[in-house]
Amino acid sequence: MSNEWAPIRALWNKSTQENRDALRPFFTKEATYFQYTAGVKDADQRVAPEAMALDQALLDRPQSTEIQLDLLADYKNNVALYPKFQEYFRTHRPPTLAVWGKNDPFFLPPGAEAYSRDNPSAKVVFYDTGHFALETHAAEISAEIRTFLSAIHKN
Repeated sequence: MSNEWAPIRALWNKSTQENRDALRPFFTKEATYFQYTAGVKDADQRVAPEAMALDQALLDRPQSTEIQLDLLADYKNNVALYPKFQEYFRTHRPPTLAVWGKNDPFFLPPGAEAYSRDNPSAKVVFYDTGHFALETHAAEISAEIRTFLSAIHKN
């Protein structure tokens, strides 16, 4: 995980109102724009403004910020389970496809590469984009998924 997670980790380590308040800027129009456009070449042409507008409208609803803060606080439980997920991939080696924005400011490429480390048959595909790879590469990703699923069904 990138340094962008530092304030979230602070909340995980100490669930205080101060640490919750430090995350409130994550839900502003500027932060939503950043999440959609960081790492995206030609973001003005590749990212649909209505997607950002819809997300922001939903984030601006009463109580939405509190719900999002609760989700971010709880994400530490997901991270705590990483060793179990990794063991599962090492032991069972399920068919695995990870598609990833190589310029994602939050989930860095080593997170995707870990799938291959734990499951050598995993397929990891990077796209030259940011956090919301489906916003900019939906056609390519859907083709990759179809190809992956076709290969599984042949085996």
